[in-house]
Amino acid sequence: MEPIWLKNYPQGVPADINEEAAAYDSLAAIFEQSCAKHAGKIAYFSMGAHMSYAGLDEKSRYFAAWLQSIGIKKGDRVALMMPNLLQYPICLYGALRAGAVVVNTNPLYTATELEHQLHDSGAETIVIAENFAHTLQEALPKTQIKNIVVTGLGDMLGTVKGAITNLVVRHVKKMVPAYTLPNTISFKHVLAKGRTSPYSRPKLCHDDLALLQYTGGTTGVAKGCMLTHGNMVSNVCQAHAWIRPNLDGGKECVVTALPLYHIFALTANCLTFITLGASNLLIVNPRDIPAFIKSMGSVRFTAITGVNTLFNALLNHPDFAKLNFSNLKFTLGGGMAVQQVIAERWLKLTGKPLAQAYGLTETSPAVTINPLDKKEFTGSIGLPVSSTEIAIRDGDGNDVAQGETGEICVRGPQVTPGYWQRPDETSKVFDADGFLHTGDIGYVNEEGYVFLLDRKKDMINVSGFNVYPNEVEAVAMEHPDVREVAAVGVPDEHSGEVVKLFVIRKNNRLTEEALIKHCRSSLTGYKTPKYVEFREDLPRSNVGKVLRRELKNEPTRPS
Repeated sequence: MEPIWLKNYPQGVPADINEEAAAYDSLAAIFEQSCAKHAGKIAYFSMGAHMSYAGLDEKSRYFAAWLQSIGIKKGDRVALMMPNLLQYPICLYGALRAGAVVVNTNPLYTATELEHQLHDSGAETIVIAENFAHTLQEALPKTQIKNIVVTGLGDMLGTVKGAITNLVVRHVKKMVPAYTLPNTISFKHVLAKGRTSPYSRPKLCHDDLALLQYTGGTTGVAKGCMLTHGNMVSNVCQAHAWIRPNLDGGKECVVTALPLYHIFALTANCLTFITLGASNLLIVNPRDIPAFIKSMGSVRFTAITGVNTLFNALLNHPDFAKLNFSNLKFTLGGGMAVQQVIAERWLKLTGKPLAQAYGLTETSPAVTINPLDKKEFTGSIGLPVSSTEIAIRDGDGNDVAQGETGEICVRGPQVTPGYWQRPDETSKVFDADGFLHTGDIGYVNEEGYVFLLDRKKDMINVSGFNVYPNEVEAVAMEHPDVREVAAVGVPDEHSGEVVKLFVIRKNNRLTEEALIKHCRSSLTGYKTPKYVEFREDLPRSNVGKVLRRELKNEPTRPS
């Protein structure tokens, strides 16, 4: 497809970033340059403490030196399993500076999921928050793990506050289940040992692996997506080029509520914002909305990233409206479709638009981003970022005409070379010309804006007609008594499938009949939900995205 989107690029955004990306041999180089340039600025706020770029540089070097002291070599895998603590960026950058491959691991994994990821990746070293050590204890026998670093939530908060925090977490709130692990080493001891150990920066290049990001666990066995230093450097440069016209270097503070072990926050917040010398406000538990909002009130935040469900939860809490939004410059939504009703409420309350972006783990992740100052919500996921090609293809792999619907396919320097030790799975998602099949259905309009309709696997087939859950959910969300909703297809003897809604309502006066009537006023007959089931909550991913597949596979409950 011709790059018709370039004519609508925001001023100052280049068509190509390859030369800019070539200036860095690795993510370590970007990190080192930023730390040198912004040494005196605050890099992270967390739980009332903060860490400067100089401190981050120092402590990550200690961690890298410790890794090298225990024999970790370039290419060895190091697993990180913790929420948004100050320890995470220290370990992330330290592992990368040692030449290791970071294996990001969800702290909420079951022992079976953790065992699979550790065994599949071949990681021999793990840093884990003590709250989740009991899970590792269960998974450990079938893994190759030899080195276990355990950290408490308060380990980086200072001597007194850290000790109090760990005491409360362990003995008052009882958030640390009992565990027994052999030969563990404390995070504090690791830094102390690294302080006196030599560090030698390995020679790195774009082809070297930086990350194994596991994906696909909700629809099958999780696969390790290989992301090279070149992939990640390119995507950081692409994202930086897109946002820098709207921001001031060294004066920004981004709210990081999504977990840093997830590719969205990892690239957008943790990696891209360091190029600006920005501060990150780390939110340890974004589901504690009152504490989340209180933390936001303690800093002068200028940006926030999140998913639709997160923005919805904030908007539905009365304390959120009391925050000062005068410094907010932009909000970036991704990970799932941003609903129009949420975007409009966000703009009305904060005075700033909610810009929708799109990406995948396989693309590091950014593929498209909307102009950050575009106030009208069109439903588009934006324009392809610099050096990115988009193709819309049919089921036979042929390009469709501009404006027609098909599978979104991507080619660019941020696209993964494939899945770790899974050439079979890799071959399924790449065309002969190097385009990655995303599994997402969409189209490109005459101005080059990309529109995402839905996941191919989530489409509902009613009597041969495709129904996109996003469309049904957007209509349902317009009802004033709906707080959150998910649409799935359920079997029907007459039409194959019909639409069913799972709904969290704002009050009990909302009935199944009333919601179906509301949807019927905006949707054609076969798209209108046939069933509605009210729930107190919905199954979610680690970033809060509603998991439709789990709802689809659940037995029907009475409303």
